[in-house]
Amino acid sequence: MRVYALTVFAGFFAIMNPIANVPIFLGITADMDKKTRAQIAFRAVALAFIIVALFSIAGKLIFELFGISLPAFRITGGLLVFLIGFHMLQGYHSRVHHPKDSEMEQCRDAALSVAVSPLAMPILAGPGTIATAMSFSAGAGLPRMAITIAVFAVLCGITYVLFRFGEKFVAFIGAGALGVITRMMGLILAVIGTQMVIEGLRTAFHLTSVG
Repeated sequence: MRVYALTVFAGFFAIMNPIANVPIFLGITADMDKKTRAQIAFRAVALAFIIVALFSIAGKLIFELFGISLPAFRITGGLLVFLIGFHMLQGYHSRVHHPKDSEMEQCRDAALSVAVSPLAMPILAGPGTIATAMSFSAGAGLPRMAITIAVFAVLCGITYVLFRFGEKFVAFIGAGALGVITRMMGLILAVIGTQMVIEGLRTAFHLTSVG
């Protein structure tokens, strides 16, 4: 079971890549205060865990129930990531950039939505992560399914710590450098989104040709 757990951890880590997601998190939350950034980090990893746990347990049933294919899921997620990356590349800022006191809470609630998309899905719990979870859990029995979910929970904890530690990095480099990073991460996000669409189309056409 230890070997299996290490295999699952390596698979999830390679797909999710929490270290590479830190600059993306910093770019998305660049103009947000410390409290909002912490809330977004927690919500993002919590939602990612719930999504992956749900698909680990009943992934095939969910896809069949809604008539969803993995290629379609990958293409849609890719388009969403590309759009957000494009906006970051243009230097668009968060809606919580120096709001008035009377609007602070409303703007914070709006900002927290990024915890759902794009952070929780499709960046942390994207098609690749979901497919990996379903692959490890499918037909593996209850013990290995539990290990798969537990290992992903550990990885979510690591990701949360990395996101929170990123705040010090923001204070160290300053607003100017962060603006450059935001645009760079926007370009990377756009490329990631494009790659997700390409993989989705490739898989869809392959499935069509096979069928």
